[in-house]
Amino acid sequence: MRGLPLWILSLCLTGSALAATPPAPAAAPPLPDIRQSGFVYCVSGILNTFNPQMASSGLTVDTLAAQLYDRLLDVDPYTYRLIPELAQSWEVLDNGATYRFHLRKDVPFQTTAWFKPTRKMNADDVVFSFARVFDQKHPYHDVNGGEYPYFDSLQFGDSVQSVRKLDDYTVEIRLQAPDASFLWHLATHYAPVLSAEYADRLTHEGRQEMIDREPVGSGPFLLNEYRSGQYIRLARNDAYWKGRPRMPQVVIDMGAGGTGRLSKLLTGECDVLAYPAASQLSILRDDPRLRLTLRPGMNIAYLAFNTRKPPFNDLKVRQAISLAINNQRLMQSIYYGTAETAASILPRASWAYDNDAHVTEYDPAKARDMLKQAGVGQLNLKLWVPTASQSYNPSPLKTAELIQADLGQVGVKVTIVPVEGRFQEARLMEMNHDLTLTGWATDSNDPDSFFRPLLSCAAIRSQTNYAHWCDPGFDEVLQDALLSQQLSQRIDSYRKAQKILERQLPVLPLASSLRLQAYRYDIKGLVLSPFGNASFAGVYRESAEEAKK
Repeated sequence: MRGLPLWILSLCLTGSALAATPPAPAAAPPLPDIRQSGFVYCVSGILNTFNPQMASSGLTVDTLAAQLYDRLLDVDPYTYRLIPELAQSWEVLDNGATYRFHLRKDVPFQTTAWFKPTRKMNADDVVFSFARVFDQKHPYHDVNGGEYPYFDSLQFGDSVQSVRKLDDYTVEIRLQAPDASFLWHLATHYAPVLSAEYADRLTHEGRQEMIDREPVGSGPFLLNEYRSGQYIRLARNDAYWKGRPRMPQVVIDMGAGGTGRLSKLLTGECDVLAYPAASQLSILRDDPRLRLTLRPGMNIAYLAFNTRKPPFNDLKVRQAISLAINNQRLMQSIYYGTAETAASILPRASWAYDNDAHVTEYDPAKARDMLKQAGVGQLNLKLWVPTASQSYNPSPLKTAELIQADLGQVGVKVTIVPVEGRFQEARLMEMNHDLTLTGWATDSNDPDSFFRPLLSCAAIRSQTNYAHWCDPGFDEVLQDALLSQQLSQRIDSYRKAQKILERQLPVLPLASSLRLQAYRYDIKGLVLSPFGNASFAGVYRESAEEAKK
């Protein structure tokens, strides 16, 4: 245990060794050395909620959701096809306007320190989980703010007509109109199934807000301890319906960023490093104690222009700024060969990607001329930048500094404003920013999960459209793409959407990144999915004796 920090050593003691909120289960037995009984997963991020329904991205969706909760459907990380999870089967009716789900039986919810279920998962839980999001009159809709960014950006509150229980293990969701993307949205980590029985208990106790703070799901791990800004400790759900997870505990370390997380991996304080910086690849590859996994990712990094505010309400200014950014240098200095320059808001891996799309050229001389013609030669801009590394951008602040230098070459002064978590979202909605460096990663293979959350008119209200750009014609094209179950017709609509974005340029696509994950040589069973982090249920630590075989 040499080299482990004190807070990890403390996790080897009893659950009462650390006072945290929520508390460890009172009956939890002492846990052995974490080196034998679990692993430490190091990731940068800020936690605002444990419920992915209420998150817009980040740690809750990318890491925790797959551990705490299950969904109706899942996406196979290798074939990119929809597969059953809590729904054993489903039917598409009325040309895609009605969806009927036949639920799996004998799925238990987690027993935690704050809740002990008396029944298995059934249709009541599914109805509760989705009615809460889609029905504004639902008693839980407004609990903890009533904002569901992903589904709000898709206007599902308006498009879902009803969520009905047909019997204990059959649920039907009826839409106002056909939507060919609907199943894919239900397969994202934004669509967990919660416990209706737990919600009823909280209502009886007058503690409804705890549903998103003390989670109860049916996933492979349950929340055991949480220390804000430091770590989250998950304990094995021994009753998990897919089979008992191999490791008794997982510690998610949020306490260090950048080179600090790399140092922890090298010294053994971390077993897994999520989103290592591409500049660290040579170190990771050369160390025989480490392994590295790379996979294509469904993600995009982009620069959003605030189109509601001068000067970016002028298309020529947006075009000029785009011409001034040396994207090739970003590829070399930020991604080190682990990304490709983006020509569309859709990643190249998407089935609707427009192969005729062109990457914006780098032409600073032309950029200066266009700014002069637009009468905005002396610009002072604020660039908002999230500080945490993400799957789509391992070094946001460094990226911002390179953009700052590029724009300086054409006479544009840029002030970088580092922001974090909900603070970023709140300030961006004030519409005072000029530019924001951001991105998007989704666990859906449907193009709709990029277009509507990022650039629809509704996504302005749901706080995911950082460009504040609204084009009714663009929204109409997206709607047309949902009305048909024919892939060729959908592709045609999405090509039209990409052409509109190419002409209007509300955002500048920068890069589509490979997903990276580094881990210690004795950690086995990790699955790196292009759609987000997968369950840790199959992860285990290989013993020295096993390694020799």
